[in-house]
Amino acid sequence: MKIVVLNGSPKGDVSVTMQYVAYIRKKFPEHSYEILNIAHEIKKIEKDDTVWNKMLDTIRSADMVLWAFPVYVMLVCSQYKRFIELVFERKAEDAFAGKYAAALSTSIHFFDQTAHAYIHAISDDLGMKYLGFYSAEMRDLLKDEERRRLEKFASLVFSAVQEKIPVQRENAPLVRSSFAYVPGMEQKTVQAGTQKVVIVTDDDGSSPNLTAMTGRLRTGFSGPVDLINLHGLDIRGGCLGCCQCGYDNTCVYTDGYIDFYKNWLVPADIILLAGSVHDRYLSSAWKQFFDRSFFKGHTPGLAGKQIGFVIAGPVSQIPCLKEALAAWADNGGCHAHLVTDEVQGSGDLDALLDTLAGRLVEGAETGYIPPHTFYAVGGHKIFRDNICAGMRFVFQADYRYYDEHGMFDFPRVDLKTRCMNAVLIPLTRIPGFRKKVFADMKRHMIEPFGPVLRDA
Repeated sequence: MKIVVLNGSPKGDVSVTMQYVAYIRKKFPEHSYEILNIAHEIKKIEKDDTVWNKMLDTIRSADMVLWAFPVYVMLVCSQYKRFIELVFERKAEDAFAGKYAAALSTSIHFFDQTAHAYIHAISDDLGMKYLGFYSAEMRDLLKDEERRRLEKFASLVFSAVQEKIPVQRENAPLVRSSFAYVPGMEQKTVQAGTQKVVIVTDDDGSSPNLTAMTGRLRTGFSGPVDLINLHGLDIRGGCLGCCQCGYDNTCVYTDGYIDFYKNWLVPADIILLAGSVHDRYLSSAWKQFFDRSFFKGHTPGLAGKQIGFVIAGPVSQIPCLKEALAAWADNGGCHAHLVTDEVQGSGDLDALLDTLAGRLVEGAETGYIPPHTFYAVGGHKIFRDNICAGMRFVFQADYRYYDEHGMFDFPRVDLKTRCMNAVLIPLTRIPGFRKKVFADMKRHMIEPFGPVLRDA
């Protein structure tokens, strides 16, 4: 059986993900494997037709395709994303159609589920028979139990391919609207006061609705609004995964991205991110924007901002996109709103965009940031534990930030709770005490709130 591995690591063969693939190859030598370094060679793939056609022929010859990638900011990296865009732009779906597919990722389990949901949906859109995924923590291969788990996964997948089992599509095809947005002439502008407003877009002219939505928003604020197009910035490439920024937040690139981030986004009070749906996400230009922000490591570089996502396309049909955007804002300590062009008419979209401007200004003036949800609470614990331990050597800037901001908030540090548990837990072994405590548990739970309510 021939297995084609689509390597989604910008580091090529020298990547953690490829060590997992190498292990599978050693354990299942009866199959042939061909690795295509997609992310590492994306510029060549994009520009050289000979390379592109040879790669497609390799995929056509496969019995199975393995999507193998590290998770970059809740998805695949921007270079891998660009490859997927090319497949659809160049109408090359036939090279994938009917092939069995599976996915293998490495990460620290921070939103690996959105990355795999994306790849699953892409596989469905390409007409592939998707067999599932293996999401490994980066160091899992060093553990006996996890190596056995990986072998079982590979064995089950290979058997399914050899037996040619039927596979059901789980993601329905996207239904795109033909709605054309024409902004109305009447518009009540919002007094932005001293709030600095920045609109960032990837508008390349391919989405008239995006252009019109961005234009409406720009005139929706009373003061000056900075409009920045990602295509006009000096951004020379996607994140390389080199981790050199981990020491002091200095990126290995010397292009214009860092200046743009620090000089335009950091001083802003309101940031509008405008884009259109490309396959099952935003464009690879937007993915590059998110990936390159990793020079800030695992710290909230835009905390306290009011964020507006303005998207043209069928966002409501793409749960992993909505989840990724919500999680990005929540983990970043931002207050986010979303407006799409999925409406009945232009008047409806006018009202939504005008209201968005008002809500963003109101949020900026009051300084309201919502409480964290599971996205940020869970994410913080993953980052906290890794930065304190295995990732500390590489991400020293993160460690200093977490230490200075009291973010190493491990439960065992709470001495008051530890002392209370040390006294009360042994007492619950006494039947009478235990019966009385749990009989009044509802009252005990609300007792601490009494003083707060009296003072209010």
